[in-house]
Amino acid sequence: MPRNAEDKLADGGGFARWPAYFGYALLYLLLLGPVVGLVLYAGSTRWFFPDLLPATWTFETFWRQLSNARTQQAIGASLLIGGVVTLLALAIALPAARTLGLERFPGRSLVLLLLFLPTIVPPLATGMGLNIIFLRLGLAGSLAGVVLVHLIPVLPYTIFALIGVFVRYDEGYEQQARTLGAGPWRILWQVTLPLAGPGIAVAALFAFLVSWSQYVLTLLIGGGQVITLPMLLFAAVAGGNPATIAALALIFAGPPLLAIALAARALTERTSTVGQQY
Repeated sequence: MPRNAEDKLADGGGFARWPAYFGYALLYLLLLGPVVGLVLYAGSTRWFFPDLLPATWTFETFWRQLSNARTQQAIGASLLIGGVVTLLALAIALPAARTLGLERFPGRSLVLLLLFLPTIVPPLATGMGLNIIFLRLGLAGSLAGVVLVHLIPVLPYTIFALIGVFVRYDEGYEQQARTLGAGPWRILWQVTLPLAGPGIAVAALFAFLVSWSQYVLTLLIGGGQVITLPMLLFAAVAGGNPATIAALALIFAGPPLLAIALAARALTERTSTVGQQY
């Protein structure tokens, strides 16, 4: 092929990629635009219309909120609740998702529907009903009560994420390990969990994010005794200080972004390892 024809094809190929580049740019703008806006608000002391950028810059508001004892306690409570809820959700969801993914039994569709209901029922209705029960059980206003109530919206996402893993799961690996003399716990740790690792990472991410962002259920069951970061953020929004709101919003968005980055890295490393093995 002549050199000029190759150049034309190369130019045409580059031109054909422009829609993809535009799509990526638009996606990044939509994803990063709100974060950039929060950074600008958190770092500004004087920002009035029609100025495109703040007149003065300082992150004193952000550091003041981050060093505030009340904010640190709320971050600790949110991380503790999110971590415990994630572990409990995985412990419950793994056997449930395995059964629902591998077995076909009468009433399976009804079970899936019942599991899906907490995602469509308004949290306010759920919380009001559970508040009465938790008051009688002595769990209202306690950390344990908040953890238990967070499991209600978390479990459906965790179970459905893991069902997709076990629908494609090959039990032959476990049978081979059993034939070679491996016990149940060894099969679990050395066969089941490694094979389902990427799905478990995604399910854990869903569980943590759903628990981390809970406000209504935490307010109703916590009764103002358990203060999490979303509760501080909603209180700041009611106060109406843009810099404070932006600072708390950035702090609130930090752990989820870190969790997503760690999950993405773990999934990438897992994919690379599997690719090298096979």
